[in-house]
Amino acid sequence: MIEIEVQNETHQTQFRIKAMSVPRIGEGIRLKEPDSTWASYDVLDVWYQQADYGEVWVPYLHVKTTPADGMAAPAPAPNVGEVPDQAMPIADFLAKFEGDHEHETVKLNLDMSEEQ
Repeated sequence: MIEIEVQNETHQTQFRIKAMSVPRIGEGIRLKEPDSTWASYDVLDVWYQQADYGEVWVPYLHVKTTPADGMAAPAPAPNVGEVPDQAMPIADFLAKFEGDHEHETVKLNLDMSEEQ
């Protein structure tokens, strides 16, 4: 078992849990709420700090309630507006990448021998 320090951004609390593995950033975990119900949380950050009692590294999790679970504010709706027309002729597009002068090749000497 791994003892993990959890920092809960939603409730501004810190506590320890025991788990078989350390969750990765972006994964979801289930934690007990203060009212003893279970809620889904997203792992925002994972880091390790050296423990006070030797050469042991303690994993830390920074978590926040999953927005769909109800406690967190829903994500703002994207601004669905008119998309500007970005079409252009291919010749004009390629002209952006052409310089004022032709590319000159550079001769490389890949001979690694000592003789010059």
